[in-house]
Amino acid sequence: MKKKLITILLIFVYAFVWAKDNTQIKSFEELMDYVKSGNEVSVVLHYAKCELISDNEIVDDVPDAIGGMTLDVWEYFAPMVIYNEKAFLVSSTSKLIQYPKGDGYVYNYVKIRFYDDNSVKITAEYLDAETYKVLMTENFFGKIADGKNDEGIFIYAD
Repeated sequence: MKKKLITILLIFVYAFVWAKDNTQIKSFEELMDYVKSGNEVSVVLHYAKCELISDNEIVDDVPDAIGGMTLDVWEYFAPMVIYNEKAFLVSSTSKLIQYPKGDGYVYNYVKIRFYDDNSVKITAEYLDAETYKVLMTENFFGKIADGKNDEGIFIYAD
């Protein structure tokens, strides 16, 4: 009887976790409401749906890559606080990963900046794990996906 009860409880727990539905955030205003309320927010980046600028040139063939990060540390800057025309929220993360283009390891640094007009700038860099020399820098530009547009920046309240 005890095993049956534990099995039933585990099924309910797994069903609850599996059925969890994240809320999609569809604008900068909604994003600010969620983060200011202390909610956890995740971002999924579909790079192929963004404009890529590398070495100060627009790249026509954007890689079909997807990345993600949580906004666990962020800052908001109102217009003109630091001579910025638009308000923005910024967050970044850095993780040690295996170098996708060769041997060894690199730090994968990603900074994402959400602007009050729903535009987004993502800076991705690979830094050598020993010397911290920048091996690659790419800037992606896109907009928050709102369910009506075909943009590649998806934001979810967890």
